[in-house]
Amino acid sequence: MTDLERLLRPKTIAVVGGGAWCEAVIAQNQKIGFSGEIWPVHQKKDTVAGLTAFRSLADLPAAPDATFIGVNRNATITLVGELHELGAGGAVCFASGFKETDDGQVLNDQLLAAAGDMPILGPNCYGVLNAVDQVALWPDQHGLSPVETGVAILTQSSNIAINLTMQKRGLPITYVITAGNQAQQGLAHIAQTVIRDERVTALGLYIESFGDVLAFEELARLSQELNKPIVALKVGRSTESQIATISHTASLAGSSAGSDALLARLGIASVASPVALLETLKILHCHGPLSGRRIASLSCSGGEASVMADTAAEFGVTFPPLQPHQATALDKHLSSLVHLANPLDYHTQIWRDKAAMTAVYAAMTGDDIDLTVIVLDFPRLDICEADEWMIAIEAIEDAAQQTGRPFAVLASIAENLPETIAKRLFAAGIVPLCDFGTSCEAISAAAAVGAGAHSPLLTAPIFDATTAQSEGDAKRALAGYGLDIPQSAGGLALSALTEQAEKIGFPLVLKGEGIAHKTEAGAVVLNIMDNDQLLRAAQAMPTTSFLVEEMITSTIAELLIGVVADPAHGFVLTLAAGGTLTELLDDRQSLLLPTTDGDIRRALAKLKINTLLTGFRGAAPANLDAIVDAVLRLQTYVIAHADQIAEIEINPLICTKDRAIIADTLLVKGTS
Repeated sequence: MTDLERLLRPKTIAVVGGGAWCEAVIAQNQKIGFSGEIWPVHQKKDTVAGLTAFRSLADLPAAPDATFIGVNRNATITLVGELHELGAGGAVCFASGFKETDDGQVLNDQLLAAAGDMPILGPNCYGVLNAVDQVALWPDQHGLSPVETGVAILTQSSNIAINLTMQKRGLPITYVITAGNQAQQGLAHIAQTVIRDERVTALGLYIESFGDVLAFEELARLSQELNKPIVALKVGRSTESQIATISHTASLAGSSAGSDALLARLGIASVASPVALLETLKILHCHGPLSGRRIASLSCSGGEASVMADTAAEFGVTFPPLQPHQATALDKHLSSLVHLANPLDYHTQIWRDKAAMTAVYAAMTGDDIDLTVIVLDFPRLDICEADEWMIAIEAIEDAAQQTGRPFAVLASIAENLPETIAKRLFAAGIVPLCDFGTSCEAISAAAAVGAGAHSPLLTAPIFDATTAQSEGDAKRALAGYGLDIPQSAGGLALSALTEQAEKIGFPLVLKGEGIAHKTEAGAVVLNIMDNDQLLRAAQAMPTTSFLVEEMITSTIAELLIGVVADPAHGFVLTLAAGGTLTELLDDRQSLLLPTTDGDIRRALAKLKINTLLTGFRGAAPANLDAIVDAVLRLQTYVIAHADQIAEIEINPLICTKDRAIIADTLLVKGTS
């Protein structure tokens, strides 16, 4: 891996170019307190931002540790080559117009060749903010101040990065780094250096495309080894994933499903917005990953307690009931008018009574509580007084110290938690949170940080062309790997149907071959009871080739099992409600191959249709072992033919109390 130490923690900085952007780099370094030397480079100007300028890189006193290149794209390539020859530590390439444009790929290749083994960030990026070593390779204003420890944030978007630095939530940030086009240094490669810094407590990522998935696997390994959790905001669909062959309802396993499955597999928490990224980083910085989503909530308002309860349900956050010893402790300090419950509205009788408030807060902790949350909104400090609220803060601090349990203070809106109070809470080991919904999302995400999978991903190829196989051929291929298929005969002309029907026996299913969406085309008829019904059904279908098969009865539930080759993430396995419910229900879980028996069972348990699989209202349950076995056998088939499989979908997999049988399947093979 390329060494980024000199670039990220430089002692000397060269700034090439004389425009406002380059002057801003010098100004921001001076503002943040950079203690090293800054060397402006300009062919014509004698000074840049008040500093003496050098005419060329060759005139510098030494090879710079870091260089900000603020000139056009063609000149950038030349300068990168010169820096490489000098033995410089690395460069931030500010210019745009590389592979994000139609004519930029050639220039991108030239830039990489010029850089050689010298690290470069970008192009088309702002660069590096390092608040612990007080470095600002950054051509704009930002909101960071020097810190000793804190989280690091890495993004592909410079604007998103700027916005995140401007937070006033008290979150200590050590690094903000933008990767831009990731021509050489991908987000995960940069993160591998940053996460090793002992001053970094947790990592936040804003991801537009993954790029090198193997680098993310190594980053996840480091995260687990160093006990430094990661949370990511993944947006958009990558170029690579759009290439993936998606032709049927297995498109449910497209790019977003693949990225979600990849993050989950790596043990990286996932959030949906920049503010949720910040709030989750607060929890991870203060408490690390939460052991679960079980919280205790306290407020002196029934309205706040109700909002908290309703909001938490949306994110799987739960409220364990009070234990007898908790109720006893609370009863000593609260009036008989207080309904003892979790969430707890402790009323206002104990407001201003620090000892009573401390005791109540401390009582709402325990081994079955992963985070105790006190809802507390401050008044506006510019026009109001907050002395009474400070009593509550002191009580929370005392309770946290007495119990040694994780605590949080939650303001219902961000404006109601002053930054000075947030910083004080962090110093006391208490996480300051903002907004009910965002906080609950953050709690859920902080509990989702996991160990990740240890087996390497199965890499998916990019195919130039794809061809759909016949249903009969697809079923026979899967049967060869032990999957259960109905008795059947395919490739039949109309005249051969009755003979085969007598061999299989009624009731039967008749399907028209060569048609992907059979139901919509009227090319599937179920529960055929005799030859006359069979022939009438065949004559009504828009095809001359047929498949007849055994009609499976006693169905408990129908599942969809789909695998799509997604070059951005690997082979994406989707488990979903099958049959007609596929289109009606948003009910699916995605995993990446290879997966395990346990992962499959956990994914099935999360499906809404799992209530049918496990025996709804006293009905017999489906054979879960047979379902899991079918998924694992499908995985074995895909692994054995990974260079050919573009997409495979079983829909439905008919689940009975004894079997898991393929009723219909689509197999698409690819060629490169």
